[in-house]
Amino acid sequence: MQIHLVDGTYELFRAFYGPPGVRFDGKEVGATRAFFRSMAALLKEAPVTHAAVAFDTRIESFRNDLFDGYKTGAGIDPELFAQFPWVELAARALGMTVWSMWDYEADDGMCAAAHHMKQDPAVEKVWLCSPDKDLYQCVDEECVRVRDRMRRKTIDVAAVREKFGIEPGQVPDFLALVGDSADGIPGIPRWGQKSAATVLGAYGTIEDIPDDETVWTVKVRGAKALAENLRDRREAALLYKTLATLRTDAEPTAKTPQEIAWSGLDADALDELVAITGDEGAREVGRQVVEAMAKKGVIVS
Repeated sequence: MQIHLVDGTYELFRAFYGPPGVRFDGKEVGATRAFFRSMAALLKEAPVTHAAVAFDTRIESFRNDLFDGYKTGAGIDPELFAQFPWVELAARALGMTVWSMWDYEADDGMCAAAHHMKQDPAVEKVWLCSPDKDLYQCVDEECVRVRDRMRRKTIDVAAVREKFGIEPGQVPDFLALVGDSADGIPGIPRWGQKSAATVLGAYGTIEDIPDDETVWTVKVRGAKALAENLRDRREAALLYKTLATLRTDAEPTAKTPQEIAWSGLDADALDELVAITGDEGAREVGRQVVEAMAKKGVIVS
């Protein structure tokens, strides 16, 4: 059995800023239409029988209570923001499990589900469908992989090491030091990818990096300034690490594969989607998904 967990917010943004939009009844609906077809294409793939989509329903999360500089929904194009509820409807119409994240983020929901489901001996792979580097911390040797569907790339442990020079579990420490502009994490001055990877390679975590660079067991250019900046901002660095750490206890999510088994099309949701978007072709797309599932032996009465 393979589990597919999708970052729905990323898929919406990608669709919105991709091909030219489509208007219906005076509103922009192109991203929703594109999202629907993208999810249908995923469901038609041979190994896909258990799939869920997580959404940042309001963008802000508990992290905004911890740090004022963390990303917010400010500045989002109103025509993009208007489609947030429509893509959730689109996913439900296709029979996918939907997690509307409120206090947590979509990445947290995916991480939590992966954490639980990989423990089921029937689960061969958990695919985290998103290019977001935050999810790299979930990757393991046995089961969990990040899948960038757009670039057709798979991120495993070796790929994380090659890209950042660290282990997957060190991703929060790494992002705390170097920063992450996408999430509003400023990082620690002078710390770059190479220095962070080298020092974390020696000490593992921010907490274990000595204040005194003269006792460091690795040589790093500008070590004195790096140590000084971290020493002066260690409390901030630990906060940034907390911000970058995905939660395995996020809700709502699922703990067993059975909770996200494909459930068949939702006819009412599909009717509502067509009424909103004017996409009559969605019905044929839905029929194709049902046909593809039947070929995989998944038949819902």
